[in-house]
Amino acid sequence: MLSLENPFIFAPVKLGYTTGDGKVNQRHINFYNARSKNMGAVTYEPLYLDKGLRELPTQLGIDADDKIEGLKILNETVHKNGAKTIAHLNHPGRMANPKLPGNYYLSSVDKACEKGGATPKAMVRSDMEQVISLFRVAAQRARDAGFDIIELQFGHGYLMAQFISPAVNTRSDKYGGSFENRIKFPLEVLENVQQSTNLPVIVRISGDEMIENGFHLDEMISLSKILKEKGVAAIHVTAGTACSTPPWFFQHMFVPKGKTWEMAARLKKEVDMPVIFVGRINSRKDVDLLLNEYHADYIGLGRALVADPDFAGKYLHRVKGNIRPCLACSEGCLGGVKSGTGLGCVVNPIVGREREKPLRSAKEKKHIAIVGGGLAGMEAAITLKKRGHEITVFEKNKLGGQFNLAWLPPKKESLKEIVDYFKTEIRENGIEVVHHKATPEKLVGKDYDEVIIATGAVPAIPPIKGLKTYYWADLLEEDKLPENQTILVIGGGLIGTEMASKMVDLNNKVIIVEMLGEIARGMEMLEKKLTLQKLTQKNVSVYLNTKVLEIEGSTVTIEKKGEVSHLKGIDKIVMATGMKPVNDLENELAGKIPIHVVGDAKKPGKAQEAIANAYHLALTL
Repeated sequence: MLSLENPFIFAPVKLGYTTGDGKVNQRHINFYNARSKNMGAVTYEPLYLDKGLRELPTQLGIDADDKIEGLKILNETVHKNGAKTIAHLNHPGRMANPKLPGNYYLSSVDKACEKGGATPKAMVRSDMEQVISLFRVAAQRARDAGFDIIELQFGHGYLMAQFISPAVNTRSDKYGGSFENRIKFPLEVLENVQQSTNLPVIVRISGDEMIENGFHLDEMISLSKILKEKGVAAIHVTAGTACSTPPWFFQHMFVPKGKTWEMAARLKKEVDMPVIFVGRINSRKDVDLLLNEYHADYIGLGRALVADPDFAGKYLHRVKGNIRPCLACSEGCLGGVKSGTGLGCVVNPIVGREREKPLRSAKEKKHIAIVGGGLAGMEAAITLKKRGHEITVFEKNKLGGQFNLAWLPPKKESLKEIVDYFKTEIRENGIEVVHHKATPEKLVGKDYDEVIIATGAVPAIPPIKGLKTYYWADLLEEDKLPENQTILVIGGGLIGTEMASKMVDLNNKVIIVEMLGEIARGMEMLEKKLTLQKLTQKNVSVYLNTKVLEIEGSTVTIEKKGEVSHLKGIDKIVMATGMKPVNDLENELAGKIPIHVVGDAKKPGKAQEAIANAYHLALTL
């Protein structure tokens, strides 16, 4: 038994916060301290077992004794908050980062991931003994560092799964072929870890690899029965592989929510042992369902705790407030780790900066007018109100601004949750919202001390000869959506590509013309990959390095490398050629009242930038 104070477990999420030495620093301590209050247990990011097995250059390690002291301090911090700590031990095998100098690659066979990566060495017995030794010594270091529990990664396409999966393991010896043979080496690792320490062990599995020739739930149920007999304390059920099905691995918005819960429920029923449910659990309703209908023993919260460190505390009514929702977009979390800046979050602007940017009461209370009720305007309003200021928001249309269009493309419905959250916060914090246009006459000479301009951006329309009638993202609104037409999208960036994805669902013929040599610039990598696959399958015509010269009726003249051609029979034109700020008020108010410009009104960008910009400004006023 894990004997936790409550069922909430922070699932392992990669942070990328070290300086490259693999050691705990203050940033880790701040991050986990903020997220260990009101939790049953906290799993740190995957701890590398050998410097040559890193997934990130900035990953935490447990490969040497010099890591113990930092991990001990981190464990003491979390323990003071009442939570237990879990050391997640994983050997990536062939999934070690191919870009890191000094990394080496092992697997059940010498077959690289079909999505790319290094070709691994097929393991022989001496390699197996080395791997077992790495796990055994790491488990002992985990014990010495004060961890309460060990979690072994048997899923997600990493080394243990590379033995278990028939899609990878084609060995002809006693470690390949039958199910019983394919699980032998992972069980050897488990038994050695159990012999090296008396800490309880959790095993994390993919309930299904989500590939036709991979392993599926029936085999995982059989494996779990064996793990139960061997004294494993709990099974942690997720899905997918880092190699073949990364959207399932990351529980991205593009995969169905709840599939992992169904797998965990069936496994729990058939194996009768404690099971950790995980995967896009980001609301009170989700937790209620898991506890009351699925009878979950434990609930794994991953990116939900990144978005809101007090998720569990709010659910348990120990912390007041609404849960700030994770959008399952992977934009800030995965994007930040991949870029090398470390884990961030679209909706939470202080991830990784928990102590650097605390929310404190304002020394001087002011009445501040905010012009624009989009994401930046609402974030500024809420933060300023919580600091003690009086706030009036001017929004001539709907709160949410142009982000009300963001969830209209296919499979992006979860983006609506942040607007709903902000609206609730605006209402519950008693923030005044005025639904008419803000003018200098309404702002100057009144009782406002300062003005924040958050008026967003509008499409930047290039001077194309003959361009008269065109559409923008508002064409995605239900009452405007075309069907069975030929649509030309001018601009193949994020907005243009998402619009094309929506249009092809309604049997439209879609053509994209992009001046640059790349499509879907700025799109999160998982969304980009899946969206471009869809556009290819739907026969969307894409013209790169191409310029629109003229529009005459239903004929559009284009030019590529000096060669002119014509696109005929165009019914509608969508302009997705970028955005430009709307900030006329800045000049109109200059010198008359203190002003600040935030979000797209300052510089068009993504939601994460707008929210962060507004939050950090609000801390200074």
